[in-house]
Amino acid sequence: MSYTTENIRNVAFAGHPGAGKTMLFEALLHAGGAIQTAGTIERGTTVSDFDPIEKERGHSVDAAIASIDALTDNAPVHINLVDTPGYPDFRGPTLSALAAVETVAIVVDADAGVEYGTRRMMEYAKARNLCRVIVVNKIDHHDADAARVLNDLREIFGAELLPLNLPADGGQRVVDCFGYSGKIAEGDSDVGPVAEWHQKILDQVVEVNETVMDHYLDLGEEGLSGQELHDAFEQCLREGHLVPVCFVSARSGTGLPDLLQIAGRLLPHPGEGNPPPFVKGSGEDVASIDAAPDPKAHVIADVFKIVNDPFVGKLGVFRVYQGTVKKDTQLFIDDGKKPFKVGHLFKLKGKDHVEITEAIPGDIAAVAKVDDLHFDAVLHDSHDEDQIHLAPMEFPRPMFGLAVEAAHKGQEQKLSSALHKLSEEDPAFAIEHHGELNETVVRGLSDLHLRVMLQRLKDKYGVEVTTRPPRIAYRETVSAKAEGHHRHKKQTGGAGQFGEVFLRVEPLPRGTGFEFVDEVKGGTIPGQFMPAVEKGVRQVLAGGAVAGYPLQDVRVIVYDGKHHSVDSKEVAFVAAGKKAFLDAIAKARPQVLEPIVDLEVAAPEQHMGDISGGLSSKRARISGTDSVRGGEIVIKAQVPLSELEGYAAELKSVTAGRGRYALDFSHYEPVPPQVQVRLVEAYKPRVDED
Repeated sequence: MSYTTENIRNVAFAGHPGAGKTMLFEALLHAGGAIQTAGTIERGTTVSDFDPIEKERGHSVDAAIASIDALTDNAPVHINLVDTPGYPDFRGPTLSALAAVETVAIVVDADAGVEYGTRRMMEYAKARNLCRVIVVNKIDHHDADAARVLNDLREIFGAELLPLNLPADGGQRVVDCFGYSGKIAEGDSDVGPVAEWHQKILDQVVEVNETVMDHYLDLGEEGLSGQELHDAFEQCLREGHLVPVCFVSARSGTGLPDLLQIAGRLLPHPGEGNPPPFVKGSGEDVASIDAAPDPKAHVIADVFKIVNDPFVGKLGVFRVYQGTVKKDTQLFIDDGKKPFKVGHLFKLKGKDHVEITEAIPGDIAAVAKVDDLHFDAVLHDSHDEDQIHLAPMEFPRPMFGLAVEAAHKGQEQKLSSALHKLSEEDPAFAIEHHGELNETVVRGLSDLHLRVMLQRLKDKYGVEVTTRPPRIAYRETVSAKAEGHHRHKKQTGGAGQFGEVFLRVEPLPRGTGFEFVDEVKGGTIPGQFMPAVEKGVRQVLAGGAVAGYPLQDVRVIVYDGKHHSVDSKEVAFVAAGKKAFLDAIAKARPQVLEPIVDLEVAAPEQHMGDISGGLSSKRARISGTDSVRGGEIVIKAQVPLSELEGYAAELKSVTAGRGRYALDFSHYEPVPPQVQVRLVEAYKPRVDED
């Protein structure tokens, strides 16, 4: 089917684990004619959960893409669907996928109601300025209570949440209460009189636009044209003035035709959604730009997903924002000077790749065997589009770490290559190499996240590793102002070495980083030697001064020094800068900082006492608890990361395997004095040995 940008809809399914996102994705593919038979999670036959790890675990660990072609009001609609993981351990692929869509459909379980994953994804989607739709799934289940769920949604997220349709006859059918089907139902539903809800949503829609409101007040509902109502509805979605609620059952198919009608008639196409935050330039010269969905303009596309496929090589999945990408097109990557040729262009259908001839603005496509592709790369066909990029998304900082090494000799290079490929696929999976310890550390969002990544390392790349706890990512800083001085003088028979540096150090606000300031007057340190002084200072920044950890949040001001017309050399000022900095730090009340993380623990309510007590013993500061449906509680706390070693096993033991947790980096703060003494003492023997 041929289609234009106005016919495209891009929708990502997100929400709490177990809400039924994958089965809804599967059911829509079947309803839209993309597959002949809907698969099941139990049999491992769904289009989106095709990875062996997903089949084994019974839940998504990566985002999957497929599309359907449907007819709404006799107009063709091409809907790109993205199924995302629900578990917070795999938020990297979930958040990456949000960059490619106009609309996020947050799926809610009609049995369980609003859960912590629902809240989290509503916050993410709102922060990214995306249109939001709530899809209440499993409405025909025995324990489903549509009225309760709708009431809870509106109570938690606001009165702007209103239903487009309502379940009836115990969830056996849905009735249109807005008019997307061309006919508003009459009578009652499982959630009350249809007419009352119709009036509420109509009032909400028309009040966003003064012209529509005036027509409505003057002529009544019958006086509104279909285009006026559509435009006002779309404006409501863009501005967050309305969050529609739809009811379905992926299992029985109830409400699926209605959901397709809603997508085609009411959800925004790529020219209507909030524009993507593209910018051009950097620093003070950065400026926002609009990528217009014009098929004849220069190409601008963004790579939001990387797949390293053992058969087709590196696959870059991208969203086209401007221009048309065709087979044999020459495209540049970011500011690269050498273009690559689009040899093959694909649409994705889960693990399958369907070859196409072109991708128009708003569409999602993929290109294979381009090694320079990376996550968030901007593809374009003219140097006029150099220095263009999307404003970066904020991903949770991977704090859970494991030190890894190849289990078999000779696989070190293979391990390094495989880890690099895994990090390309997941923005929340990071690799660190600590040269002084010859230690490679992988970091993720949780123990489960790392277990899955290491299992993928073994299954996909044939590399087994041994693991151990890594060093905690402590940092050092100073807490007072101080001055430092060092004269480096060396005579070795020939030309000597001479350099003298006077400097001051000052603490900076937490999280600021590092500043180097040159306040030397009168040429006492010639300008050509100032980079050498900074080099010496940065050597201390990287290696630490009191406990061997990188320094941060410090300003270094070089204000005086001396040089020799013959003996002054770069190496002398490197040494002088380093020793002067160490001298100042020793007087500036140095502190060791530890990472503090925001921790959320979800578990059955009866385990609250044990969990809270365990956290208190870990220097945790508990900030609150929330009760959620199904007898669960969510405990929120801030905890030093060093105290969470082995917490996954501890929580599993306390809750009989029913507890789970997620953590995000929060900030650094000073360690207790006794901990600093221990860390400093542990560092001294290594320094003495050197």
